[in-house]
Amino acid sequence: MTMNTTLHRAFEQGNVLKIITGLNNFDFSSVATTVKAATLGGATFLDIAADPDLVRMVRQLTDLPICVSAVEPELFVKAVAAGADLIEIGNFDSFYAQGRRFEAAEVMALTKKTRSLLPEITLSVTVPHILELDQQVQLAEALVKAGADIIQTEGGTSSSPTHAGTLGLIEKAAPTLAAAYEISRAVSVPVLCASGISNVTAPMAIAAGAAGVGVGSAINQLNSEVAMVAAVRSLVEALSQVSRQQVRA
Repeated sequence: MTMNTTLHRAFEQGNVLKIITGLNNFDFSSVATTVKAATLGGATFLDIAADPDLVRMVRQLTDLPICVSAVEPELFVKAVAAGADLIEIGNFDSFYAQGRRFEAAEVMALTKKTRSLLPEITLSVTVPHILELDQQVQLAEALVKAGADIIQTEGGTSSSPTHAGTLGLIEKAAPTLAAAYEISRAVSVPVLCASGISNVTAPMAIAAGAAGVGVGSAINQLNSEVAMVAAVRSLVEALSQVSRQQVRA
């Protein structure tokens, strides 16, 4: 596996910012707006739906590395052929509202199938937050053995903040932060902390042991590109003030 050089350096430095447009978001206009904001704001890489036409469109808009997300391994093949730099199984947030659950055995099977189809590409796999924390750690360890190069955590959909403002943002991120803390101590590959992350909690993710964060709704639900760029920049700034090296020194 050869990871994109820019991406590899950012993971080494522990300040990765991935901007997520949505695994089920095939609205070209919406994706394009988020991609432009992510690029102008200084994000590290992008995470879009695994659609070859979408990949080609995004490639014309930015030089940032492109990750494609799906839960069907076959979809990755055409997206990679269209120019995707890396692939991701998950994030599963958009499926929970539909009552769709992803258990450890299914995520493991998806990983093995994906690796058999694309043995060389950089592969990120999301660990479902519906599992108990110790089960998340066990699954993460097994996924790395099966070929995962990056482990992503989630949990924003399972938390119900009871407060507004900063305290609410911390409550929202608590499940994914907890998973990042436990998993990062059990695996040797980078951990990306996603789902419910904000500029308040991004530095906490790095302090917990993550090499970076994935942010979606905090950016793509804003109503203007100017606001999106400002939000991306504030995340970049928050991450620049803390790194794993500083935390662990």
